[in-house]
Amino acid sequence: MADRSKKRRGIPDLIEEDRFQKRQATRTQPARPSDLSDIYHGSNWLAAQSSFVGQGIQHSGTGPFQVHGALHSEISTQCLADLRSTDPRHDKNRIEQTKGGLLRNSYRWILDRDDFLRWRDEPDCRLLWIKGDPGKGKTMLLCGIIDELREQTANTAHLLSFFFCQATDTRLNNGTAVLRGLIYLLVDQQRSLISHIQEKYDHAGKALFEDVNAWVALSDILTNILQDPSLPDTTLVIDALDECRTDLAQLLDLIIQLLASSRVKWIVSSRNWPHIEEQLDTATRKVRLCLELNESSISHAVRIYIRYKVDQLARFKKYNDILRNTVQDYIVSNANDTFLWVALVCQALADPKVRLRHTLTKLCAFPPGLDSLYDRMMDQIIESDDVEFCKQILAVTSVVYQPLTLEELKSLVKSLEDFADDRESLEEIIKLCGSFLTFRKGTVFFVHQSAKDYLLQSAASKVFPSYIEDEHYVIGLRSLQIMSRTLQRDIYRLDDPGLPTDQVTPPDPDPLAAARYSCIYWVDHLAEPKPDEQAQYENLRDGGIIDKFLRRHYLHWLEALSIVRGISEGILAMSKLDRILQVGIQP
Repeated sequence: MADRSKKRRGIPDLIEEDRFQKRQATRTQPARPSDLSDIYHGSNWLAAQSSFVGQGIQHSGTGPFQVHGALHSEISTQCLADLRSTDPRHDKNRIEQTKGGLLRNSYRWILDRDDFLRWRDEPDCRLLWIKGDPGKGKTMLLCGIIDELREQTANTAHLLSFFFCQATDTRLNNGTAVLRGLIYLLVDQQRSLISHIQEKYDHAGKALFEDVNAWVALSDILTNILQDPSLPDTTLVIDALDECRTDLAQLLDLIIQLLASSRVKWIVSSRNWPHIEEQLDTATRKVRLCLELNESSISHAVRIYIRYKVDQLARFKKYNDILRNTVQDYIVSNANDTFLWVALVCQALADPKVRLRHTLTKLCAFPPGLDSLYDRMMDQIIESDDVEFCKQILAVTSVVYQPLTLEELKSLVKSLEDFADDRESLEEIIKLCGSFLTFRKGTVFFVHQSAKDYLLQSAASKVFPSYIEDEHYVIGLRSLQIMSRTLQRDIYRLDDPGLPTDQVTPPDPDPLAAARYSCIYWVDHLAEPKPDEQAQYENLRDGGIIDKFLRRHYLHWLEALSIVRGISEGILAMSKLDRILQVGIQP
């Protein structure tokens, strides 16, 4: 990051400047806003400072210049690092692991389908659109297709890029994130393609990928890449278009426009949503594969999956042949060809608390259909001794903007403070929510988007004490409390304000572990519409909780944002807070 700053300053002598001079420059502290009005209107001030907070000195000029050799290579590497908001390859691995692994025999059916073969073999057939209801296995189907395409093109120049949309995570649920992920994998495989990014990046830096015009810039970049004469045959895959909550219409329009590229083929998946159907119906050169119209293939795949899961259960729980066959027959009869229903039932039966003699009683309590199954799981939670803990956990996880780590969850759910030193009990409570949540590598995820949809719609009256919007407000205020007691000057004890963020190693224990989510999203939660908006605006006024926080911890917050690489989010947060204030002071 220090090398990038040299380039952006446009001063050749800076290349030879020693580290001491750079650090001395960064130790010149920005003037603190003189009053709360300056803070509320300080998004421009924050933007000006964001170029150097936690990164060492940065260029503040505008002149173009040339950089060659090793420095140019390092800047290209930095450009790719800034482009990366997530690595879709890691997302794919996480999804597969969370769902218990990818079973090859459960997706191979599609490889012999005429629709798939036509898309693969015919030059003019450029879009394969796979659609189906929740829980039908679309995501794992695409995981399997990606693996097969990788294997088939392993010794060729073929490029394969993909992205998995997830509505529960703001890093994965918008059109800009989709484009960043697709472009990142393309450039990572063919580095010469970075030339389509570099010129714009030289002028804008990381803001190119994150500011209000990011969609426009990234769509232009992707279009240019796909029109590059050096581009080999390429396949782009996007899973779960229905979970793209921002810029979906623009994304669909862009896909349709880019179908004109003769060297690029697309695979997308979605639920059977009318507005997606309306837009994709206008696309030519497409093949539509509806899972509901491939009932026999899906049914066969689900049966293979059931046998696999029941075999696992039988080994783990020591079923005899009669019990094993009874369990399998019940699941086959009630699954309605839904992978997710099978997975949830088998997960419940695998619980160590389910004794062998209670297996059939437990099994027969699971009704067919996802919503009915969720109803039953919710009833079990309500009947448990830990119902209040579970409801509070489900309420918070339903409205947050990305999956929470265990430390973040403990901090945001006040009643869990009692378990601060009892990780085992806390994980046990989360497991009680097992039909809705899963816990992996220290982070709590929803088992499926349909689980979150159920909690926010069908079960909202059972989970939320009043309005869903109230839960946002509680999280926002709670976040302010967490930050107020956590943030301080030089929180990592670096004694070096100019140290680049990529050289910062969190201490153990990490003092920001419980506050990371709050630092980035506290304003978003407070900005949600409230039934009682007057209370919201009272907190914004002089002497309110927000006023006190910003006066005391504004610079500490900026420091924390820099450490967690959330400066761009901080700029947007201050702009949003300013808009809230303007509405609140209107007569």
